[in-house]
Amino acid sequence: MGYFGIMGKAKKSSLLFLVILVGLNILGWLAVYDLSHQDFEVIFFDVGQGDSTLIKTPQGHHILIDGGPNSSVLEKLGKEMPFWERTVDLIILTHPEQDHLSGLIEVLRRYRVENILWTGVLKETAVFEEWQRLIKEEKANIYIAKAGELVLAGQTFLEIIHPFESFENQKVQNVNNTSIAFRAVFGENSFLFTGDAFKEVERELVNSGVNLRSNVLQVGHHGSRTSTAPEFVAAVFPEVAVISAGKDNKFGHPNLEVLETLANYGILIFRTDQEGDIKIISNGKTYAISLIQN
Repeated sequence: MGYFGIMGKAKKSSLLFLVILVGLNILGWLAVYDLSHQDFEVIFFDVGQGDSTLIKTPQGHHILIDGGPNSSVLEKLGKEMPFWERTVDLIILTHPEQDHLSGLIEVLRRYRVENILWTGVLKETAVFEEWQRLIKEEKANIYIAKAGELVLAGQTFLEIIHPFESFENQKVQNVNNTSIAFRAVFGENSFLFTGDAFKEVERELVNSGVNLRSNVLQVGHHGSRTSTAPEFVAAVFPEVAVISAGKDNKFGHPNLEVLETLANYGILIFRTDQEGDIKIISNGKTYAISLIQN
């Protein structure tokens, strides 16, 4: 394997960005770690009609996945991060649509960001132009995501499984299908994120043979019928599905067909439009779910 970046602070284990040259199967070497008594947390923020999720590792890393459609993510971060902590270790922008990107603009203005992982795909909007300006000013380490890369954060790893090719500096017709998809793994617990990728991407992932099995699935595209193909759900085989959608949103998310697909597999469903923030806490072996009403 080859390093393409190392970044961290003295008080934390470093974030390591790796390229896995021998394939996507993660060997059992992580099992040698003695998991900390501290917990691993994933908080799916209720930011309205959009996506924003915070990962907190036992070593104190803060990894923000998307920022939602507005500045409400700032209030969420303020509640989940210590008041003295003004650094986000890693921002992951799955794709540059407004409902995933806009909140990150506010985060960049108010927090120090050490690392940014995104696809580099181009989008002709004012908010995207502001994103490009701010990440240049931030002087963070910027990485372009591609399947086969791995991010290590202490005892946590993020396994990038999509996109299969680089979209850097490219314009595409369907930005949703450029979404970064990855598994976040801590001990025996795993979480799968797919952004807004459509069913055709989900089927490509199934056909690729990559390990999709995860305890928790963040349902694609806010529960739109464009995502959550039955064969994809079967391959992931999650126990829990989380849907990030706005209350009474104009798109009718989540779609009844998606809810029926998840129910047919006996999956426990949680929705930000109904439950508010959804926090999942793992000790590396088991996990618990806490609902935080706004």
